[in-house]
Amino acid sequence: MTPVDTDEFASLLARAQAGDEGAFTALFRAVQPALLRYLRTLTHNLADGTADDVAAETWVQVVRGLVRFRGDEQGFRAWVFTIARARLTDARRRSDRLPVPQDVEPALAEVAVPSAADTVEVLFTTERALALIGTLPRTQAEVVLLRYVAGFDVAETARILGQRAGTVRVIAHRALRRLEAVLDGSRPDPAVTESGPDSVREVT
Repeated sequence: MTPVDTDEFASLLARAQAGDEGAFTALFRAVQPALLRYLRTLTHNLADGTADDVAAETWVQVVRGLVRFRGDEQGFRAWVFTIARARLTDARRRSDRLPVPQDVEPALAEVAVPSAADTVEVLFTTERALALIGTLPRTQAEVVLLRYVAGFDVAETARILGQRAGTVRVIAHRALRRLEAVLDGSRPDPAVTESGPDSVREVT
């Protein structure tokens, strides 16, 4: 979320909760770019448009629960991402129940990247970097996206993922070492291999 002054956020939130569409739009625009990067990176092996559908479902739930939200800017961002993660889990479950057409199997090995419109000048937002993050084991990818793309601290990331802070630190360390190895050339670049969706898996 683009940094917002504490008083400004409180004013935007109060107005949005009172039904001010302009205020809600400001909150939406502040969070949406990072949210889409997070979702698009984690849904590269799902059907096209899944990230946008999940984002839409997320904001519908945000609208429904906004009047009950209490917290600051960081708390608001964490709340939105927590909702998005739950909706993403639902989308994966729906996808698991659908048959995979034969003619789309080759496409599953390709790594999707976010549109140029969503690119901002922060760490890990280049197309190749997001593509590399998308090939990490899923838990590692989520930690990197939440910590270094969405900008959450360790404690907030841990709350969103339902993990301990120490676990998040370990996962982040392993993920960054893995990415550094790829960038240094000591490990094959997964973005150009045929590892496909099998390279994104849960790890503990």
